[in-house]
This record gives sequence, structure tokens and C-alpha cells, in this order.
Amino acid sequence: MYWIIFISIALASWIVQANLTSKFKKYSKIPVDGGLTGRDIAMKMLRDNGIYDVQVKSTQGSLTDHYNPANKTVNLSEDVYNTCSVAAAAVAAHECGHAVQHAHAYGPLKMRSRLVPVISFASGWMSWILLIGMLTLQVFPQIMLLGIILFALTTLFSFITLPVEIDASRRAVKWLSEAGITNNRNYGAAVSALRSAAYTYVVAALGSLATLCYYVMIYLGRRD
Repeated sequence: MYWIIFISIALASWIVQANLTSKFKKYSKIPVDGGLTGRDIAMKMLRDNGIYDVQVKSTQGSLTDHYNPANKTVNLSEDVYNTCSVAAAAVAAHECGHAVQHAHAYGPLKMRSRLVPVISFASGWMSWILLIGMLTLQVFPQIMLLGIILFALTTLFSFITLPVEIDASRRAVKWLSEAGITNNRNYGAAVSALRSAAYTYVVAALGSLATLCYYVMIYLGRRD
């Protein structure tokens, strides 16, 4: 039963990721009005929201875009930073959406930020603890329980991430429309790109939950 669930989630993850890559490749060929690059979009959205203490930087890699609340930087991949396209605009606005969340003390983002040190610790140790726990389950079940608790924290983090990412996309789409960056033709493309990105977080959260349930069943002695 669990193998069917895991295979289904893995397949869904592959489909969602392939769809995301395809859409961003497609929308990277559609320019936005005004010739604004991802950097220009990010700078304008930050200023329009009264944010002047956040820097916009270029980072290496593809789809490595992120907002760092620790040093207040919007980090855009090279393809987004230097490109004028609907995809670049959508990504840049989404990451700035996180900066706006930070500036407005958005609850789920604050909660996620507080969990980051705990999750870093849990992610570094839970695999080893779970492995040892499964090998010594009959003798020291407490080790397995500790591993499950650590894994549960990472699962919780995945679900807290969902409203954070969805809200950032909502802010991005709203601003892109109000600022006149997207017209009737490419507005739908921006929405589609951000929705596809959001699906990756949904699949990741469900996959984490399924794995957590599997470990719990092992702990309870129901391996099949």
C-alpha cells in the first residue's frame, strides 16, 4: 500500500517539476512591456511597497531564486536577474512578495523563520537517527521515536511553507497587474507560472506527510 503511495507521489513530483520547467522555458520567451528585467521588476516592486532596505542580488544556478530575511536580500538567478520576460517578472515579483511579507510581519513567514534553526538541526540528524532507530527498534524504541519527532518537524515546516509561498504569489500577481507590468495577454502566463511553482510545494508537503506516516507505522510495529 505504501509503495503505491510513494510511487504515486514520486510520479506526481516528476510531472509537476517537468511541467514547471516547460512553462518557465515557454514564458521566458514572452517579453513584458517596457523592457524591464527581473532586477528592474524587483527594484520597482520593493519601492512601490515602500521597502528601501532590501538589496536585489544575482545568484548562480537555475531556479535558485530566494529571499533571505536574515540579510534582507532578494536573490535572483542569472536567467531571471538579466532577462526581460514574463517568467522573470513572475519569479522576481514572487521573491519580492516574501520581502513584503517580512516587512508586514506576515505570521506564517515569521513562524517559518523561527523554525529554520530547528529544521536545520533536524534535517542533519534525522536520517541517521531513523536508521539507527529501525535497526534497534525492539531494544531501544525511544531512538526511533526521536527520529519520528525530528521528521515531524520537517513535515510541519513543509506545510507552514505552503501559505507562505501561495501568499507571496498572490501578492506578486496583484502587483504585476496593478503596476501594469502584465497585460491581458501575459497576465494569464504569469499566473500559470506561479501556480505551477506552488504545486511543487504541495507535492513536497504531501510526500513528507506520507513518509512520516510510514515511519509511524514502523514504530507501531505494522510494517506492511
